[in-house]
Order: sequence, then structure tokens, then C-alpha cells
Amino acid sequence: MQAINDFILAAAGQPWVLLLVFACCVIDGFFPPIPSESVVVGLAAVSATTGVPSAWLLILVGALGAFIGDNIAYMIGRRIGVRRWRWMRSQRMQGAFRWAGRELRRRAASLIIVARFIPIGRVAVNLTAGATHFSHGMFVALTAMSAVLWASYSVAIGLFFGQWFEHNHLLGAIIAIVAAVILGIVVDRIISKVRGATTATEVDAEAGEPEGEPVQ
Repeated sequence: MQAINDFILAAAGQPWVLLLVFACCVIDGFFPPIPSESVVVGLAAVSATTGVPSAWLLILVGALGAFIGDNIAYMIGRRIGVRRWRWMRSQRMQGAFRWAGRELRRRAASLIIVARFIPIGRVAVNLTAGATHFSHGMFVALTAMSAVLWASYSVAIGLFFGQWFEHNHLLGAIIAIVAAVILGIVVDRIISKVRGATTATEVDAEAGEPEGEPVQ
């Protein structure tokens, strides 16, 4: 175990670690299987007790990578749409794209900011924003804000849990990552319930509208 801790500490102090963070955050913007949150949270947990890598550099590099990744996804959506590849045509993804399209028309700002915290959700929103030609200038501004919030949130989780495990960096990183995953699931469930309640309310409202005024 001590050998593992020594390896983690040695790796965390290397400059290439920040390049790894950047690459993961960029790719995660359009390919959610890449675990950018886990990398950022885990390294932040190590930073809590060792000071390496710098928490501020983690936030900066993570936010920059997330911002670039989100905007790459936007350009992919704008150039090829949301039906080009087989994985895009799955029932789950098409449902996500339809939902993203509706929500972008209703509450674009809050959707783009919140979607950064949901792996599949952010990809669906980013691609749909591009495919529907949502204002690129507005998208850039909103993704810049959401990237900073997401990176700060991820690093904060790692720092909070990592400080409890000064002599076991591996355990601290694992617990911080698990906590981040659980919080992500909770946020996803809350958003899903709110989204479901909003949709149901809108359907009821549409059903209750009169079909038209009688002609006098």
C-alpha cells in the first residue's frame, strides 16, 4: 500500500498530470466514457494533503479543457447533426436530443450550465445546440461559466474528502470519487424529477386550453 501511495504522490507532482487532466476534460465534452470528473476529483484529493498538483491549476486546466470540449461538441453538432452515427440514433440518445431541443428553446442558459454536471446530458445538449444553430456567441459565454463552476465544484469535492486521508492518498482519492459520483446521481435525479414535473404541468396546461372561441 505504501508503494501505491508513493507512486500516486510521485505522479501527482509531474507536469504531465495536468496535460492528462486537460486531455480528459476536452474529450469528455463529446465522448462521455472518458472519466474527467474522476481524474480531477482524484487529483484534488491528493492535492488536499500534499499540495501537488496545485488546486488552482487543476481548476484552471479542468475548466479550460471542459470549455474546449463543450465547444468541439457544439461544432460537431453544427456540422453533422445528431443522426450521423449509429450511437446517435439509439432510442435513448434520440430522446435526449429531443429533450435538449425543447429545453434549449425554453431555458437555454440554465440548461447549458446545469448540463455540464451530467455526462450524457452535456453531450446531448452541446450537440443539439450546434445542430439547431443556437447562437454560438451565447453558447461560448455560457460554457465558459459552466466550465469554471464544474471545475471548481470537482476540485472542492476532492479537497474536502482528501484532507481526511493524509497518509493514504489512494483511499482519499477513491472516497472523493465515489462521493462525486453519488452527488452527480443525486443532481441527475433531482433534475429529472423537476423536468418530469415541468413536462407534466405543460401537458396538463395544453390539454386544458380551449380549442377556440365560438364564432359570433
